[in-house]
Amino acid sequence: MYIEKVKNEMNLPETVRIFDTTLRDGEQTPGVAITVDEKIRIAKRLDELGVNVIEVGFPASSSGEKEAAREILKLGLNAQVCGLARVLKEDLDAAIDCDVDYIHTFVGTSPLHREFKLKMEKEEILAKAVDAVEYIKDHGIVAEFSAEDATRTEFDYLKDIYKAVEDAGVDYINVPDTVGVMIPTSIKWLIQNLKEHLNSPISVHCHDDFGLAVANSLMAVEAGASQVHATVNGLGERAGNASLEEVVMSLISEYGIKMDIKTEMLVNLSEFVSRITGVKMPPNKAIVGENAFAHEAGIHVHGVLAKAETYEPITPEIVGHTRRIVLGKHTGANAIKAKLDEYGIELNDDQFKKVYDQVKALGDKGKCVTDADLKALAESVLGKAKKEIVRLEGFSVMTGNSVMPTATVKLTIDGETKTVAKTGVGPVDAAINAIQSVVGEIADIELQEYNIEAITGGTNALAEVFVIMGDKNGNRATGRSTTEDIVMASVEAVLDAINKILILR
Repeated sequence: MYIEKVKNEMNLPETVRIFDTTLRDGEQTPGVAITVDEKIRIAKRLDELGVNVIEVGFPASSSGEKEAAREILKLGLNAQVCGLARVLKEDLDAAIDCDVDYIHTFVGTSPLHREFKLKMEKEEILAKAVDAVEYIKDHGIVAEFSAEDATRTEFDYLKDIYKAVEDAGVDYINVPDTVGVMIPTSIKWLIQNLKEHLNSPISVHCHDDFGLAVANSLMAVEAGASQVHATVNGLGERAGNASLEEVVMSLISEYGIKMDIKTEMLVNLSEFVSRITGVKMPPNKAIVGENAFAHEAGIHVHGVLAKAETYEPITPEIVGHTRRIVLGKHTGANAIKAKLDEYGIELNDDQFKKVYDQVKALGDKGKCVTDADLKALAESVLGKAKKEIVRLEGFSVMTGNSVMPTATVKLTIDGETKTVAKTGVGPVDAAINAIQSVVGEIADIELQEYNIEAITGGTNALAEVFVIMGDKNGNRATGRSTTEDIVMASVEAVLDAINKILILR
């Protein structure tokens, strides 16, 4: 809405190219190493996604990097295959020997790099940059030049070195924010002022040290940059690079820039790269995170169910995601009803209230109720005996490695309350023995089958207990209960089955 009011103040390009550096800068993520085979698999996915350039590595650094570049080139991808090279002949030759069709060459230009890393004067650095670009172009290869640490380089010198490589025939000029020190307004100023002196397309490579890589990349586009370097999931050195999925969706959805990106592949690609690299995405990661389209708060869920756009800026399907209604202490009745409708589970008002109260109680204890949990809770309520002839008033258990497991159960049977304590091989066995001893005074009902299952993983998972009870007359009934306490679930399931049998008598 408001972006339309300021678009005329922007120097937006008609389209923006995506230069993906997941396989190069992304692999420089501490602890990440991608094999040749894995690079090939990722490259295929990136090409299917529709990125314009795939930077496959640094050929001069190892034989494995060269092999990866050569194997990826054999795939005949639509994307341009790029190799990284310093402004050194041996680096450039290593990339050229791989037959890449695009070389990204770089040299440090800031005072810090000149004095402490390169120990070279401005003129020598400029000359090497020009020689590198000319060498690349002499071999008929697309050339992109980066002034490493550009955002800490004196503007006049930065302008001079970019003008020099432009005169040498460079195809793309890249402005890297090598240590992520820019803020949106400063990178906008830098790109705008560079464009006044340059005719070559400008590219940006932003790092996320202050969490501004995506914002800086977008601001650079507003100022006229037409190519963005990005990585899947924002992988990269230190805090990483601009996140490909966030950059792409912002450009398409917010700026209305047309791009040849199959956005519905983004979530699948993110998960694929996460599995290969071992870098798990936080659930609240924008666009592709597990919670990106998840809703729990009652007000939000009610709005989303009525009209998704009330609490979603884009539909989840656009990026290959799915909407998820999460059940917990903030969940409203509408969300639970919607979930039950989705499962085809019909409850009357009283049954629904029992399920709703259980969900809220579990949420107050800090548990997130999963779809499987809700189904089990609803099925337990649906299967409950219609009348409680035997009602639980309370119980306690004592167990340990130096005591005999003992359960004390207090039951009301036809208005009369009785309390009994029994031992067993464990707390569940002791509790069931205590129940059977009380009920045995009015009916000979025995446990015939007992099953327990954890609904989801974790020590706080809900336990679903299913039992079959029978009496000497051949009456049999099932009992089911789902709760976070195994002993309580067992007691409730047994009493449920007993009440069903007593109703039949």
